[in-house]
Amino acid sequence: MTTVSSQRSELLGEADIERAITRIAHEIIERNADLSVVVIIGMQTGGTWIAQRLRDAVSRIAPGNDLLLGAIDISMYRDDFSLRPRVLTAPTDITFDLTEKTVVLVDDVLFTGRTVRAALEALNDHGRPRAVQLAVMVDRGHRELPIRPDYVGKNIPTHFSDEVSVGPGGVAVMGLEKSQS
Repeated sequence: MTTVSSQRSELLGEADIERAITRIAHEIIERNADLSVVVIIGMQTGGTWIAQRLRDAVSRIAPGNDLLLGAIDISMYRDDFSLRPRVLTAPTDITFDLTEKTVVLVDDVLFTGRTVRAALEALNDHGRPRAVQLAVMVDRGHRELPIRPDYVGKNIPTHFSDEVSVGPGGVAVMGLEKSQS
């Protein structure tokens, strides 16, 4: 008889999340000489709290640089839209034109790359950015599209079936284990 059990592993704590956000903020400042054209857009819902904290960290590290902040809902742009029910998340909140801006697109977990592809398409409804940079708290691998993040909090190798949970309190992975009895 085969039994399936789950195992939860806490990989990052609250202090680790804060350090990663501070490091990514420093990297954004170093990579972008003119912060006046940089905007931060969080992907609903997992990337919005990270985007807010990144913006706050950039303002703290480089005073006088209050970056514009927005949020984008990509649910209508997913390539599996017809295969699964639409989950109402929070709405898009971009009150400024993205034309000629450098957008730092933020998400909690990068997995197959399909969510990022949808977000890139959704961004075009708000102007044509000069560049888009991708920031993620966790890159777990298993890409199905040629998408690579510019800023990563932590690379965490996972099994395809694992579930990764990211929040202000930390990062955990829930893995399924099969055992023969």
